[in-house]
Amino acid sequence: MNLKPKFLEKKEASSYRISYEDQNAPLYIGQSLIKLLPQNIKQPFVIACIGTDRSTGDALGPLIGTFLHEKKPAHFHVYGTLDNPIHAVNLEEQLDLINNSHNRPFIIGIDACLGRLKSVGDVTLNEGALKPGAGVNKQLPPVGEVHVTGIVNVSGFMEFFVLQNTRLNLVMKMAQTIANGIIEADQLLKIRKIDELTKKAPTFFK
Repeated sequence: MNLKPKFLEKKEASSYRISYEDQNAPLYIGQSLIKLLPQNIKQPFVIACIGTDRSTGDALGPLIGTFLHEKKPAHFHVYGTLDNPIHAVNLEEQLDLINNSHNRPFIIGIDACLGRLKSVGDVTLNEGALKPGAGVNKQLPPVGEVHVTGIVNVSGFMEFFVLQNTRLNLVMKMAQTIANGIIEADQLLKIRKIDELTKKAPTFFK
């Protein structure tokens, strides 16, 4: 595997990529995610972790959701865990649940994906909806306004089999890194909220 540090590689104004192996990957993931979120913190931020624990490679999303559920971020509502995964069968139902439970939620879709050999282990953050199932030719509804993907294996041949035979060690480490990145974003949102309250406070409170 290429161990050359990539740090935050900005492809375009709304797209970021970083290797999970970079020492500061969680911090950069958190900073990048903040740049993709709207300024209005009052809008609920929902993280939809897509995938299933029945496939090693496809378990990235539910693992991230489980890690986040344990860490309990203050500014993100988390859906999709190992206990209650969001997958192809229940995706539409879960999206309806999210939209009915929150007022105009800003959804961040998270999923595993396949890519080039040299890109395995990379985490990407992009504006626009996630297209779950695209790597295995499934037609599923798009998810979210922003999406995060982890490249867990190589695409191009027998994608379903490749996902099934992805190393759990890689998926676990990537899931931990992405979850830690989201916690970094949660802390940055906390700082932003404090700054906004300070600016609005009467002068005798400053």
